[in-house]
Amino acid sequence: MAPVDYEILLFFDEHPIQVSPKVVAANIDYDRQYVGKRCGTLADAGLLESVGTGLYALTETGHAYLEGELDVSELEMEE
Repeated sequence: MAPVDYEILLFFDEHPIQVSPKVVAANIDYDRQYVGKRCGTLADAGLLESVGTGLYALTETGHAYLEGELDVSELEMEE
């Protein structure tokens, strides 16, 4: 996982809403395009869910990861 991934997941955990990578990027001070790419990667791994055109939400798997109930080595992550 990239360092920004944890910050993205925390944002979704702290704000249980559907948002675009642009909104996340503005709130965690990362580049919008980079956050968008990472959101796609996190969705591919099952940590985020694509819920609409350009919108994402945290999945139960994402919650489990943040709670320490799931090791990142158990996920299919692409860098």
